[in-house]
Amino acid sequence: MSNILIIKHGSLGDIAQASGAIQDISENYKNDKIYLLTTKPYFELFKKNPFVNEVILDKRLPKYNLIYLYFLMRELKKYNFIRVFDLQNSSRTSFYKNILFPKANKDTWSSTKTTLPADINKEKFDKDSVLDRFDFQLKESGLDTINTLKPNFSWACSEIHEIKSKYDLQKYILLFPFCSPHLSIKKWPYYNELIRLIKDKFGSEYKIVIAPGPSEIENAKKIDAKSILDNDKALNISQLTSLIKESSFIVANDTGPAHIAAHVAAKGLTLFGEHTSAHKVSIERENFKAIQVTDLNNLSANKVFERLSNSL
Repeated sequence: MSNILIIKHGSLGDIAQASGAIQDISENYKNDKIYLLTTKPYFELFKKNPFVNEVILDKRLPKYNLIYLYFLMRELKKYNFIRVFDLQNSSRTSFYKNILFPKANKDTWSSTKTTLPADINKEKFDKDSVLDRFDFQLKESGLDTINTLKPNFSWACSEIHEIKSKYDLQKYILLFPFCSPHLSIKKWPYYNELIRLIKDKFGSEYKIVIAPGPSEIENAKKIDAKSILDNDKALNISQLTSLIKESSFIVANDTGPAHIAAHVAAKGLTLFGEHTSAHKVSIERENFKAIQVTDLNNLSANKVFERLSNSL
């Protein structure tokens, strides 16, 4: 039995997207041990992944912290990994390669950089969808890819019976009206108008709820929907994934929860402005669709409600 390393640091949406690639790597190395290097927010989560044997923590301290880097590299070297699959494809992980396997090709270190042929323009390649790029990388590394293009994040779910019972959640529409403060271009401003339209048509048939993150709990009071919390704290990723999977419908900005919804077969919509395209981030699935506009401020609540109403 040999040791295989996968690197995936984050973010939440990226973790959901990489689920199929991780599964394919594992299934191509059924007789080997699969390790995964990740960051603190996803360390415990990945312990639940059935296609990962062990999880290694990368604190991602600054690269000039030579003491930390020395001990991390020493930790990784002791496993004698025969192959590394870099699914993060960042400057940091490229830096790790230069330390661990400076002369390695795609047969030892699989990344965009090592698998992309010289005659393919990287700038053009980076415009392809996330999942297409994963699929290309793994195929160029000699792997069969059955799941990469259709990731399933349902492994992340946990039991939420008590939470659903507390809030009497049976049929519910789940909204994600927030985004990172530095990415306000992703924020659609008309959630309260949408809520009024839903209530006017459906009355009490559906509960309208939100699941704010730790930094969003105060702002959630401005949304006319019930905040779903666990003992007054934000749900963890596994609880959130279950809440999304069991919902009747999702409406979300382009954030991590939208990507979770896409990859647990939830029904819903995500709203895109000019920051990127739904195609590039591989978010549209059979049940989960996108509305793409140039300016989210010009996307009316009526337009979103029409799509929601036709899908319910």
